[in-house]
Amino acid sequence: MSVNVQQYREINGICKQRNVTLVAVSKTKPAAEILELYQLGHRDFGENYVQELVDKQQQLPADIQWHFIGHLQSNKVKYIAPFVHMIHGVDSFKLLKEINKQALKNNRVIHVLLQVHIAQEETKFGLDEKELEELLSSPELSLLQNVCIRGLMGMASFSDDTELVRSEFKMLRTIYETRQPQTTFNLRFEILSMGMSADYRIALEEGSNMVRLGSLLFGARR
Repeated sequence: MSVNVQQYREINGICKQRNVTLVAVSKTKPAAEILELYQLGHRDFGENYVQELVDKQQQLPADIQWHFIGHLQSNKVKYIAPFVHMIHGVDSFKLLKEINKQALKNNRVIHVLLQVHIAQEETKFGLDEKELEELLSSPELSLLQNVCIRGLMGMASFSDDTELVRSEFKMLRTIYETRQPQTTFNLRFEILSMGMSADYRIALEEGSNMVRLGSLLFGARR
């Protein structure tokens, strides 16, 4: 199955109108399908697996902005640090420090989002509010010269209960707005990333300015 061009154009139009970044989630999709969207002018693509991302980055145009959106292990940061545009889902200070270390080795500043746990499911990763507060107020944070925290991301419960999903997005927006720190060289809260294929419309209504869509654009996962 190739890219749903009509659907892409419609969703991309909505996102542009609202000044929302659309990350096309291309995990498990072949390079040829990514190129289809690239040729339509799309540049932001998201991958979940380190090796798959490394392989695709080597095959595809250099101006693609790669977002790592999976759960990232500290020992694998080094493989994507030379080129990754943004790492979503940073859920510990340990991981943030490793990203900073690898970014320094590559003479780069890597942009990241902190993941907040908002869903009912225990299987989802993320910081709770106390952990988020501790990270943002840590004196150590100012020592990290090679990362820039651009905002927060979170995933709602996988549920048909739209009011539950909406309430979780509202919670994240409130956390985002109340925890927005003073801008510093490595803290620049501008991104509230929430919403995937099943719930992105609710996320947009609740203030998301970055969505990550896969199946709506590429069809079902292989």
